[in-house]
Amino acid sequence: MSVWNSDDRDDSSQSGRQSGASASGSSTESKMLEKLVGSMTAEQRRSRRWGIFFKLLTFIYLFALLFMFRAPLTGGLGVSGVEAHTAVVQVEGAIASDTYASADNIVGALRRAFEAENSAAVILRINSPGGSPVQAGYVYDEILRLRDEYPDKKAYAVISDIGASGAYYIAAAADEIYANKASLVGSIGVVSGGFGFTELMDKAGVDRRLYTAGENKAFLDPFSPEEQEEVEFWKSVLENTHNQFIEQVKKGRGDRLVDNDKLFSGLVWTGEQAQELGLVDGLGSASWVARELVGHENLVDYTPRPSPLREFTDMLGVAIASALGDQLIESRFNLR
Repeated sequence: MSVWNSDDRDDSSQSGRQSGASASGSSTESKMLEKLVGSMTAEQRRSRRWGIFFKLLTFIYLFALLFMFRAPLTGGLGVSGVEAHTAVVQVEGAIASDTYASADNIVGALRRAFEAENSAAVILRINSPGGSPVQAGYVYDEILRLRDEYPDKKAYAVISDIGASGAYYIAAAADEIYANKASLVGSIGVVSGGFGFTELMDKAGVDRRLYTAGENKAFLDPFSPEEQEEVEFWKSVLENTHNQFIEQVKKGRGDRLVDNDKLFSGLVWTGEQAQELGLVDGLGSASWVARELVGHENLVDYTPRPSPLREFTDMLGVAIASALGDQLIESRFNLR
């Protein structure tokens, strides 16, 4: 018969508790170790993927450099050895000095298109909401000059989705204008806008301090109260620019324009409505004009394009930004 005293029982119970605590601690450490190993493994996989990605980029970069040394750096700078064709010059996007639809780009392309021996006619393929009246005016004047210099080559403007404001200004210089029945055409007007912050500044307790030399140097300052005299003067500037626009459209379109009070109000019309108003001569695409009117359906684009280097760097920048974005999104869920 065994006899247990109270001290023995206490020692046994304490030993059991210690054993359980030790097992629990070991289990926690094991789980933490598993998480650590898993995290390290995932990190190694990501590192390998990035290594492969950058090695591939390096290969593409070297391949592109090799290609560029063997090819011209710019596109659309002239066409040689092409049989009789219809030349095309694109007017795409906003018309401004720092865009592809700048006067420099468009005028240069027009000159090459008219000068080309085998170009039978020139089509301005327009898809633009407009832009700078100055840039549009440069192009307008150059089209008229080239038409006089090359009387045997007609200039056609073909509007696709939209040919409004400054874009229609350019189109008006062409011999004829064509559009799709759903194209947006017109918007013969001038707009200038801004914001006034005076009440907001008063509520925020901001004190405007403006120092000038010249009584009108702070003309139409958005942080100062509006002066009616300045507003009236600015309206006169806009009216003058609008009248210049109207004059050029009338010069280009002549008696084809219908007498309508809203014609120069800034409204935009569908191609179908524009034909009724005399803003366009008919409905048709660039290929239709080349085939049915010019008689040479082979279209050759003279529009300057980004160099292969520019296109490659743009694509590379997009690829890197996309990859970094994906990596950032992936990483945010792994942060602790």
